[in-house]
Amino acid sequence: MGILEKNVIPGNHGKTFGTNAKEDAELSEIKTSISEIDGIIDVILNTTIFPREFTVHTNKVVAIEDIENKVKKVGFHAVPKDSFPL
Repeated sequence: MGILEKNVIPGNHGKTFGTNAKEDAELSEIKTSISEIDGIIDVILNTTIFPREFTVHTNKVVAIEDIENKVKKVGFHAVPKDSFPL
């Protein structure tokens, strides 16, 4: 695995994750939890699709595992999606 598979790298693209959270309040909990990680600029929630998704933007390299663990602590899962769709 390379750096792109294990980390969220800084830039405009960010990294998108799928989640099993369904309600707006649950997604808000996830956003708050992830925002505590050093290097996270913003978390954009996509509530128009199912399963729900969120995109994380950073200003430094952040391990995907750190994001997954923060989401697990609030009772949900975060599954990283492909970095660059073809």
